[in-house]
Amino acid sequence: MTLIQSISGIRGTIGGKPGEGLSPVEVLRFSGSFGMWLRSRFPEERLRVVVGRDARISGPVINKIVTATLQSMGIDIVDGGLSTTPTIAMAVEFFQAHAGIIITASHNPKNWNALKLLNEHGEFLTVAQAGEMEGFMDWDAFDFVPVEKFGHNIREEGMIEMHIEKILGLPLVDVEAIREANFRVVVDGVNSSGGLAVPLLLEALGVKTVHEIYCEPNGIFPHNPEPLPENLIELSSEVVKKNAHIGIAVDPDVDRLALVCEDGEMFGEEYTLVAVADYVLSNTPGNTVSNLSSTQALAEVTHAYRQEYFPSAVGEVNVVEAMKKHNAIIGGEGNGGVIYPALHYGRDALVGIALFLTHLAKFGKSCTALKKKYPEYYISKNKIELPAEVNLDMIFSQIIKKYAKHPIDQTDGAKILFDKEWVHLRRSNTEPIIRIYCESDSLVKAENLGKKMIMDISELLRGEED
Repeated sequence: MTLIQSISGIRGTIGGKPGEGLSPVEVLRFSGSFGMWLRSRFPEERLRVVVGRDARISGPVINKIVTATLQSMGIDIVDGGLSTTPTIAMAVEFFQAHAGIIITASHNPKNWNALKLLNEHGEFLTVAQAGEMEGFMDWDAFDFVPVEKFGHNIREEGMIEMHIEKILGLPLVDVEAIREANFRVVVDGVNSSGGLAVPLLLEALGVKTVHEIYCEPNGIFPHNPEPLPENLIELSSEVVKKNAHIGIAVDPDVDRLALVCEDGEMFGEEYTLVAVADYVLSNTPGNTVSNLSSTQALAEVTHAYRQEYFPSAVGEVNVVEAMKKHNAIIGGEGNGGVIYPALHYGRDALVGIALFLTHLAKFGKSCTALKKKYPEYYISKNKIELPAEVNLDMIFSQIIKKYAKHPIDQTDGAKILFDKEWVHLRRSNTEPIIRIYCESDSLVKAENLGKKMIMDISELLRGEED
């Protein structure tokens, strides 16, 4: 059993004894501490929280615990039911709520679930806000209201349609161009919220030919739900079989977007953001942001438009913070997470689809040709497991010393720049490992760079043992 707590919320496996996984006890405690924190922030106001969930089997049960706990603290609930993370994020502001909770474990398997927490802006909690909430984790901090002061629970249908309407209203989303392109699209909704939301969006965009696979939102994931190439083999095959222009895959809560070209090859999760940014920059001058582990192709595309690119620490909240600081018009993460602030500050696969299809329609309908337009880079993702007692600060300081002649960004771990290559070393927050991401102009070079870093770290570990 597993239970992980971070600034974005709490997630874990379902089942087992309290403290071993995401049991009802943890759900009650965590949602209760969130409720008490909200009461401390808005002591004179009648509180309202928007709640939604993906299609996981455990979702309805966890929803009942979360909403009952908050109602027992005098907090009104706006329940969006089966929804997406970006939809609930937008609904927080739409319904003028004080916060939001999405019940989803994102790309984790079906036996996981989680609570993702949003502040009054529909954005993930900052480090400072998460720290404040920590002060209400003890049961002694809880204070429930008398029955006559219980919060109300209002079910709001149509949140996804509201979200889609906002997307259609964006100046850079050209519904007419998409309709005239007469796209043939295959959608893999991994039997979660995307199976509902993506076909609705495509219909609204005027796409008449949509082939659905795994679009029944029953929470029974037919494959690993993370939208990576190895998990999208059937989607790739269907794109070719149906003679489709594009395949679309999302994760269970629809904040990550992966695309398949007409020949069945992946467009590349790193390039989802690159292509969308290219389209946005071609129409709107401005800066861009992505995290340090994302492809350098975004920086090159940004510079081609004579705009500025800025890196951020890994994590959506860090990307959003950097986007606001640098007034970025587009940003996100290389895992297919597109953040378009003209809509809202949060990863959103639906707005990514609308902007990408507009771009593709204007470019000429071939995903393969569009991909060739961008700098070609490959990322190799590795990790090295460490003894629990190892001094990670020593490891990082020695690596930085060894490569001191090269530019090194220490915003988040250490990112070492080698001309057209880079290595990003990050420590895990939950286990004794170092993540090693490398990028080069060929996969072999990227993999060799990763092997070299693993050898360097292994030598340092042997030296510490001696």
